[in-house]
Amino acid sequence: MSSPLENLETQLEMFIENVRQIRIIVSDFQPQGQSVLNQKIQSLVTGLQEVDKLKAQVHDIHVPTEVFDYIDQGRNPQLYTKDCIDKALAKNEEVKGKIDSYKRFKSHLLSELSKTFPNEIAKYKAIRGGE
Repeated sequence: MSSPLENLETQLEMFIENVRQIRIIVSDFQPQGQSVLNQKIQSLVTGLQEVDKLKAQVHDIHVPTEVFDYIDQGRNPQLYTKDCIDKALAKNEEVKGKIDSYKRFKSHLLSELSKTFPNEIAKYKAIRGGE
């Protein structure tokens, strides 16, 4: 049994294929092709009705509006996921760099403070578990 999204995808693919075939028929229209064109238009209407029936099954699916922006810009919506992952990786590297910098700063600070306040830093390290 197919999922609602797979059903919708199948219906949309069939709809797109019908539109493509209608475009071919219309671009080189011959009067004897009228019945075929009528059949394709009827299948187009039927396809839209099927898509309409499927809307109840997929009404709760959230699609980020940025995906529609990608489509409006003529970009592949699958690139949205890739871009999100790339941004997350870049942010992760940035945060990791900050954490590493703070660790080095803390180590350097403790080293310098232990020169000036050795007793207090020894107590601090004992409380903190030997940092």
